[in-house]
Amino acid sequence: MKELSNKVLNIKPSGIRKFFDLVSEMKDVISLGVGEPDFDTPWHIRDEGIYALEKGRTFYTSNSGLKDLRIEISNYINRTQGIIYNPENEIIVTVGGSEAIDIGIRALVNDGDEVIIPQPSYVSYEPCTILANAKPVIINLKSENEFRLTAEELQNAITPKTKLLILPFPNNPTGSIMERKDLEEIAKVIIDNDIYVMSDEIYSELTYKGKHVSIASLAQMKDRTILINGFSKSYAMTGWRLGYACAPSNIIKQMTKIHQFAIMCAPTTSQYAAVEALRNGDEDVDTMRKSYNQRRRFLVNAFKEMNIPCFEPFGAFYVFPCIKEFGMTSEEFATKFLQEQKVAAIPGSAFGTSGEGYLRISYAYSLDNLKTAMSRFKIFIDNIRK
Repeated sequence: MKELSNKVLNIKPSGIRKFFDLVSEMKDVISLGVGEPDFDTPWHIRDEGIYALEKGRTFYTSNSGLKDLRIEISNYINRTQGIIYNPENEIIVTVGGSEAIDIGIRALVNDGDEVIIPQPSYVSYEPCTILANAKPVIINLKSENEFRLTAEELQNAITPKTKLLILPFPNNPTGSIMERKDLEEIAKVIIDNDIYVMSDEIYSELTYKGKHVSIASLAQMKDRTILINGFSKSYAMTGWRLGYACAPSNIIKQMTKIHQFAIMCAPTTSQYAAVEALRNGDEDVDTMRKSYNQRRRFLVNAFKEMNIPCFEPFGAFYVFPCIKEFGMTSEEFATKFLQEQKVAAIPGSAFGTSGEGYLRISYAYSLDNLKTAMSRFKIFIDNIRK
């Protein structure tokens, strides 16, 4: 038998999966590991999906997605960011934001091109880059900068082979954000070096300090940016598997070609539901954001009271406490915490080497569960500190 692809064999499995598997085999575990809203999809959005099924709307849509949905995405980006994307040829609807990331990288890079990936960050960026025959160039973000990307770090990572920067903010797993002044400095480096940026803004609606700013909204940046977003986090629609990308028409054309052969189109029922989400879902998003913000403040205060270093995150629904004082790797700490206290958190090392010494804790869970988990966390660290 011929060997399997060496490229695929050499890609490590997601570090998150191990803890999912462990949790599935244990009873009465509080899981703070999944980046998934604990809210049900708002009823009026579900109702639109049901109505689409009742009307027999189970056919393929166009490859790029329902025209009505692309129009609503264009309207949404315009009213939130002041950017105008043509729904005819500058927007594609994808199977989650993850597909948009994958086909966006593949549409841009040639063999040997370099893709700059700040870490800690979402686990898909690096393997997608490798699968596209490009070279990942990792920038290890620093806790003293609240895990923000600096212009100096970016400039130092750029070489003549650099093609693309992935900008993962608001960030999973750290909860860090990039404000306008940060993005303006990054944009200058991008323009001066004539490279592209993929801005993953899936958590854009979950920002707790001012208003999210897209780098695509800055001068001269729209034509250099692939903007990634979706419905999973802000509208509690993870299982509907729906995302989108906005970019210059020449890039969208090539992304659509890949999407056409690999996927055909995103789920039709989900697309009809997403039209309703964009038209009438702002109040739902606001309600969920306020709840997450309450949980965020609770966790930051809880770690402060336990003398656990944890910078205040202003985006997504994660905190990233430092556990270096305990003399264990983050995987050892998370495994022992799970075994002894039946609370699951994700080791920071799952998101890159610079995540070592940290835990990702999601607050996409009820306040009651978070309170119980933190009481168990205190028992756990008090026993180690004795």
